Amino acid sequence: MANNNSAKKRIQIAERNRIQNKSYKSAMKTLIKNCLETFGSYEKKPDEEAKNTIQKSMNEAFCKIDKAVKRGVIHRNNGANKKSRLTAAFKKVVEPASK
Repeated sequence: MANNNSAKKRIQIAERNRIQNKSYKSAMKTLIKNCLETFGSYEKKPDEEAKNTIQKSMNEAFCKIDKAVKRGVIHRNNGANKKSRLTAAFKKVVEPASK
């Protein structure tokens, strides 16, 4: 248990940061999952509207990943890996449909 005021304050700050980081990670995972779901819907019914939805969801996910990296919630290599996996999944779905 903390004995002085500075240690007590650090405990409070650490808890606040933990909750904020958890929120960022959760939002990021949700956006990635939504992005993958839009890939599935495009695969079932490929049209221009679905492609626009995919682009919008990917932009949101990339933005959230970049912000998480910037804030130090995740490591930059982890963020790059997540973006790379999304891009690979996008190409896997869109490339065969356009041929």
